[in-house]
Amino acid sequence: MNQGKYVFTQVTDFLPKRVFDCIVARYSGDKGVRHFSCWNQMLCMIFGQLTNRDSLRDLIVTIEAHKKKIYHLGFGKSVTRSNLSKANESRNSKVFEEFAYYLIDVARNKLKNETFEIKGKVYAFDSSTIDLCLNVFWWAKFRKAKGGIKLHTLYDITTQIPAFIHITAATVNDVNAMDYIPYESNAYYIFDRGYVDYARLYKITLLSAYFVVRAKSNLQFKRIYSQKTDKSTGVQSDQIGILTGFYVSKDYSSKLRKVKYYDSEMNRTFVFLTNNMSLKAQEIAFLYKNRWQVELFFKWIKQHLKIKTFWGNPENAVRIQIYTAIITYCLVAIVGNDLKINRTTYEILQILGISLLDKTPVKELFTDIDYKDVKELNYNQLSLNLI
Repeated sequence: MNQGKYVFTQVTDFLPKRVFDCIVARYSGDKGVRHFSCWNQMLCMIFGQLTNRDSLRDLIVTIEAHKKKIYHLGFGKSVTRSNLSKANESRNSKVFEEFAYYLIDVARNKLKNETFEIKGKVYAFDSSTIDLCLNVFWWAKFRKAKGGIKLHTLYDITTQIPAFIHITAATVNDVNAMDYIPYESNAYYIFDRGYVDYARLYKITLLSAYFVVRAKSNLQFKRIYSQKTDKSTGVQSDQIGILTGFYVSKDYSSKLRKVKYYDSEMNRTFVFLTNNMSLKAQEIAFLYKNRWQVELFFKWIKQHLKIKTFWGNPENAVRIQIYTAIITYCLVAIVGNDLKINRTTYEILQILGISLLDKTPVKELFTDIDYKDVKELNYNQLSLNLI
């Protein structure tokens, strides 16, 4: 089936083109286009992500070096710096955003993890700031002489796939992004203390979902009763009570649970607030410990995909590049799952990046190869984090 096909073509065959074409038609993305369609544009961007190109010029030079192959790679009849730049600047970024969310759903369904200690959906929410030059990215005002954007990400802990991405100016306060989270009933949402906003946390309770958040030092909490604890597990106290501050008690009028936990490895004590009354106290601490995975995701995607240096200056071009990075991330995860490649996402990405123009069947690239020397972040080596 893959005889004579380039590795890049084999990989992009996993993308549902019919779904993408329907999204393009909805936004009239290819209206008036003759040769360089949205599909060609996206494949070029994915190629740039997989080959780790530093700039638009770098990407075009690489593509032009293989002119005779570009049609078979899916880039169309010709690719120039001008038409790719104009496409990124003018075509609706919603096309790539919707397709990214479609792939996110596909990847999450394929990578379901039934062995996770806590049953149900578990999400960690956090943001990461990407610094930009204000002289170039004039629309991304941050400070007086500095620009920037924020990636607010809802990360699915069990599948290790980002479930929701919200892009804002870096000036937007993190708690404001909580208003855009697509909350699900009976799911768990894990936040750091920067997201302690009791009105927004109470909204999660009203939606029959659960949250675990690290408490601030100025917490005003009145204990109603305490639950039994086993201090050998690190749990110092487990209390049910209410908030006593004048304003916060109005924002959150229901009972809350406060868990005090000592982490012996870090020699630190943490205080968590949650609206879940049924989990064990050590399970509450376990959930918060897994919040660190979203930080590892930010570090991973900044190191291995192109979201820190951009191939276009307008906001629309930046958004398209970020969403194609997410599409690439999901694509690699889907390929690894469907071909049953027992390697990390990083290992798959590295091997694909240097083999895109080979005609070897993709699965054979990962046969009988030792990756023991490849150093990568281990998602299982988690620790409580204090920011």
